[in-house]
Amino acid sequence: MVTKEITIKSLSGMESKQAAEFIQKASAYKASIWIEKGERKANAKSLLGLLALGIGNNTKVVIGAEGEDAAAAVEELEKYARIEFEDKSRL
Repeated sequence: MVTKEITIKSLSGMESKQAAEFIQKASAYKASIWIEKGERKANAKSLLGLLALGIGNNTKVVIGAEGEDAAAAVEELEKYARIEFEDKSRL
């Protein structure tokens, strides 16, 4: 199992378009991937699951994955969230 804590820095948080792009990236991996916010946990390949977490600006989440490509999945998703969400919040 591989995990990484990150802070979502987007003025609007994780909205449906951002969540859909995140899911598309996550779905490219065979690993089981999830996002944790506090005590709640959601499948990172589920739009409803991600939106239900209510991830807002400056929210700390944990990206976790388990499976053969777990390390690569967590690394790419962390990088994507850090770069894409921060860049879009500045527009």
